[in-house]
Amino acid sequence: MGFFLDLFQRWRTRLGSEGSHLQQSCAIPYRRSESGFEFCLITSIRSGRWGFPKGLIDPGETPEQTALKESHEEAGISGRIMNPPLGSYTDRKWGRSLHVTVYLMEVTHAEVLWLESHVRQRRFCSVSEAHALLKKSRQHKFFKRALQRLAIPGSS
Repeated sequence: MGFFLDLFQRWRTRLGSEGSHLQQSCAIPYRRSESGFEFCLITSIRSGRWGFPKGLIDPGETPEQTALKESHEEAGISGRIMNPPLGSYTDRKWGRSLHVTVYLMEVTHAEVLWLESHVRQRRFCSVSEAHALLKKSRQHKFFKRALQRLAIPGSS
């Protein structure tokens, strides 16, 4: 229960006043393997749906720093951001407008246990498996952009 209380208090601090505009960063993590490229997906705490690490940008952080931090906290992975961003989109959550910037991230290390490993699943999967697991059209749109950036077949 302590984990969720801490998470709630962090979110409350980050959210600020009702109606304010919030900034988020999202990473689409990948690594190279003997069989080709693999992409890291994680489950949502609330719904259990598969997606990519994403979180609110804290004061004093850059969007790139947030993408790396959220990837480490939510998926237990480290790496480097591949600039420029893949793009951005707007969303609504918690009664506020969100502006989300999406980055491609090369994974250089994956922890066995990580901060949120007890509340999230993590899976490194092939392009076709990632396509099958992602349910939101926005996720597919940016996943295709990542494939194009990496010149991987299946991006059209």
